[in-house]
Amino acid sequence: MGFLDAIFKRNSELGFMFDVEMFQETSNRVHMKKLAIDTCISFIGRTISQSEFRVKNGDTFIKDELYYKLNVRPNKNQTASTFWQTFIQKLIYDNECLIIQADNGDLLIADDFTHKEYAVYDDIFSNVVVKGFEFKSTFKQEDVIHLRYSNEKLSPLIDSLFTDYGELFGRILAAQKRKNQIRGTVDMDMIQAKTEKEQAQLQEFINKMYKAIETKDVAIVPQQKGIKYEEVSANNLMGQSVDEINKVTNGFLDQLAMVLGIPISLLRGDMADVGLHTKNYMFFTIAPLLKKIKDEGDVKFFTQKEYLAGQCIEVRKPSYRDIFDLATAVDKLRASGIMNGNEIRTELGLESVDDEIMTKYFITKNYQESSEALKGGDSE
Repeated sequence: MGFLDAIFKRNSELGFMFDVEMFQETSNRVHMKKLAIDTCISFIGRTISQSEFRVKNGDTFIKDELYYKLNVRPNKNQTASTFWQTFIQKLIYDNECLIIQADNGDLLIADDFTHKEYAVYDDIFSNVVVKGFEFKSTFKQEDVIHLRYSNEKLSPLIDSLFTDYGELFGRILAAQKRKNQIRGTVDMDMIQAKTEKEQAQLQEFINKMYKAIETKDVAIVPQQKGIKYEEVSANNLMGQSVDEINKVTNGFLDQLAMVLGIPISLLRGDMADVGLHTKNYMFFTIAPLLKKIKDEGDVKFFTQKEYLAGQCIEVRKPSYRDIFDLATAVDKLRASGIMNGNEIRTELGLESVDDEIMTKYFITKNYQESSEALKGGDSE
């Protein structure tokens, strides 16, 4: 550094040529990180938001205020689909999410809160902030909906993973830019700029010239006395192909999707074995999340006595198969006497109907034993 300082002191008129803003940090690729996070978490959030949270009382489903809050309008500013999508996004990324109930009955998702845990008493939530408004009161665990996603926050894991991928992505992108970069040199007669004011004017002219060449398809550089611009071809430079950039981006996305349990083929829209991948996704990723929500809802909305009497929350998952594709299987289940009509309707996500025929079991002739077998065969 002392050597450089000596040069700068002896040649102060050249100091303006060294522009530190030309050197950029290659690892600062926040857009790649945000794209991957939004793609994966929003994918799960959109799936969950299609679910229907039904209030069950014994064998019947009822539509009351709780049903309206969970499926139509949780609060004055959000619809149910937006509410649950926001809930899932916050739950996964922050590892936990808190829903409180305002004095008017609205369900609100907390943006920030302080969680004090106890061993044998209810946990306490204080300093609850919703859209910039801080609630002065505290909330007990029994009065809120509080879910944890896993044992470790996802954000540090993403940040650690992104450090390596982001730097690699930045270097490959920078190499690709250099591959087809147009470069130029400027010869200057330094006799023309001796004072600081003249040096500043010269630097401003050069900056504008660089910007015009960089951003415009056609850039006209006016000839100045003492300044000569010459373009240098950079076609002989070798760099990474665009495919390499896509591989790095997809690699980071694949790692994040694997952590969240999302099949890569579903994110990319591949059609090969889409049914199998969707089934695995619904069973291993969506079903556990819905089970968490159901369990929390059962505890907070119903007492032990009410739950044992048959009152609970039942979640109707979004169907990934057309009901007509299941017609053959449904016919076999009913014809073999395995299930009655209402039991099949429940499995299909439909409500039971008050019809005597739907409560009966049928066995068609091809599933019955022959009359000879029932009689033990012909007698002689």
